[in-house]
Amino acid sequence: MIEFEVGNIIKLKKKHPCGSYEWEILRVGADFRLKCVGCGRQVMLARTLVEKNLKGIIK
Repeated sequence: MIEFEVGNIIKLKKKHPCGSYEWEILRVGADFRLKCVGCGRQVMLARTLVEKNLKGIIK
């Protein structure tokens, strides 16, 4: 089981339209609130989608 914490930077398999693969975790739970490191856009994703598309935890 991977432990996610608020403030971690994660790398996902698919890139955001701005070109960045890195996201900052703002909220953890059944849904995640993620902020794109490249452009600052915030999105909500289901925990299952984040775990499935996770490539690695950077920080």
